Amino acid sequence: MMENMDDAIQINDLTKTFGTATILNGLDFNIPKGKITSILGFSGAGKSTLLKHILGLLQPTSGQIVVLGKDLATLSPVQLREFRRSFGMLFQYAALFDSKTAFGNVAFPLREFTNLDETQIEKRVSDLLLSVGIKEEAFHRLPSELSGGMRKRVGLARALALSPQIMLYDEPTTGLDPITTKMVNDLIVETHNKNRGMTSIIISHDIKATLEISDFIAFLDRGSIVEYLPVSEFKKSTNPIVQEFLNL
Repeated sequence: MMENMDDAIQINDLTKTFGTATILNGLDFNIPKGKITSILGFSGAGKSTLLKHILGLLQPTSGQIVVLGKDLATLSPVQLREFRRSFGMLFQYAALFDSKTAFGNVAFPLREFTNLDETQIEKRVSDLLLSVGIKEEAFHRLPSELSGGMRKRVGLARALALSPQIMLYDEPTTGLDPITTKMVNDLIVETHNKNRGMTSIIISHDIKATLEISDFIAFLDRGSIVEYLPVSEFKKSTNPIVQEFLNL
């Protein structure tokens, strides 16, 4: 497949098997740059496995993944580790370091991967925390002292620390109440709009929230993409599997 400069990620005939089980079955689709694309599907559809391939944590059994023009299979472990700095990741439960404060969590990637001095780090971390709605009085609280919504905000600030080109959200609203869910979704859109050119990818089974904030939706069922459309067209899909999901 020819490289399209408008695509952040190209997935070409991607198959992944574990033993006799086929988890991803010939996936063939591209994720456009600068848009919010959600990958939906029932539990066990292969969403997390696809995410791990995009991050280069798993190697395809066959097929190819090209991210920002680079074929991940051609990168050495060192190159891959460096390349992952292009990604920000908000994990399902924020995955903060329990022993580090909100400030310490956001500072961690800057201390690990940059040559910024402590004054520069302090400014960057403060700006990031304030930008996601964390007030200064909460900067030095531990995760156990923060609400679920605040932990998500800190996780997002940490994910943005290295100015990623691609933001990945893994089930960002799972287990949250409706008010916090709306807050997280508003934050995703706000973050996307503030960071021009950023590509956002959401792995989710939260159909209502996803339809409200996505530009494109790919529906994954038993390892295959059964529908991939702009959100306005996806809502009108007549695919019976998609209809079942939409009507839940």
